[in-house]
Amino acid sequence: MSTLVQLLGAARRVLVFTGAGISTGSGIPDFRGPGGVWTKRQPVYFDEFRASEVKRVEYWEYKLEGAQSFLGAQPNATHHAIVALERKGRLQAVVTQNIDGLHQAAGSSEAKLVEVHGTNRQVECIGCGERSLPRPALDYFAAHRATPTCASCGNWLKFATISFGQQLRPEVLARAFDEAARCDLVLALGSTLSVHPAASIPLGPLQRGVPYVIINRGPTDHDQLATLRLEGDVGELLPPAVDVL
Repeated sequence: MSTLVQLLGAARRVLVFTGAGISTGSGIPDFRGPGGVWTKRQPVYFDEFRASEVKRVEYWEYKLEGAQSFLGAQPNATHHAIVALERKGRLQAVVTQNIDGLHQAAGSSEAKLVEVHGTNRQVECIGCGERSLPRPALDYFAAHRATPTCASCGNWLKFATISFGQQLRPEVLARAFDEAARCDLVLALGSTLSVHPAASIPLGPLQRGVPYVIINRGPTDHDQLATLRLEGDVGELLPPAVDVL
């Protein structure tokens, strides 16, 4: 912990990279851990969503099932600690793999936030790209058990997230790498660092000699690369270190 405080104290442009492990404390399950989402069901790939109403219904059933947890979730101590870093003037950016919107709910500014995998806080037409709030689409599916459609063009709606097999938005990914190129410390929180291309974002700074801190419960793919590796609940480890800055 003293090393974490020392590294944070020396940094002025921290790149915070977050994964699902920071939101489990808010009641949102992770994906790959024990009891995670993908241990219980298979993801619907983007091509499957476009090709099959059966798969679209499967997708919306999963979203309806999880709606109460993700729409009602509240930020936890980790999210608030990241906001504190920003308010102390030490944050370059938050690059998140999370789709839950809890960084914004905690007070992270949009100007500092890069959501590489999109967001569950909106739905999006796969045709015209128009976005809207999810509740009407969820209510429609609950009533009809059919895929909600876009009011503007009639195409199918899905959440504004990057599904398996769907290309990341090039401009979002480019911004994430640009933010990483300007940081002086990387802080990876609650991620197994196994999902690419997002997991490669912290590696550019490492090649420049920038310190790399990883806090996670369970192993990550970058453990051997870390300047400092802390095992445990990020909600218990990060906030006290930020408080003393």
